[in-house]
Amino acid sequence: MLRIVCGVGFLLAGIAHFTRSRGFEAIVPGFLPFKKAIVAISGVIEIMYGFALLLNRGTSFVTKTLPGFLAAVFLANVYMAVKRIPLGNKQLPPWVLWGRLPLQWLLIKGAKKIDS
Repeated sequence: MLRIVCGVGFLLAGIAHFTRSRGFEAIVPGFLPFKKAIVAISGVIEIMYGFALLLNRGTSFVTKTLPGFLAAVFLANVYMAVKRIPLGNKQLPPWVLWGRLPLQWLLIKGAKKIDS
């Protein structure tokens, strides 16, 4: 069940990288170049993770690489909290921006529990 929930989540998040790219570009830290490319590449990776989990193909690859991917994109979430960047067109309260950071670490831990 966790595999399917995560698969749907990553697939939808990956698609959103292309349908709502401006919002994702806004949370790429300013010191990184090629924001559009970073958003597109991370979107493709999330779509691939989503399909792999939903199709139950390559899940061992996903469970091995997903923690590293989530750790890499954690920087964008910290940047979003520090700069108080809106989520889409909605400004979230600071406690929500900071409160979601530990949730990402739970996702990293949970990635190892996705059954194959």
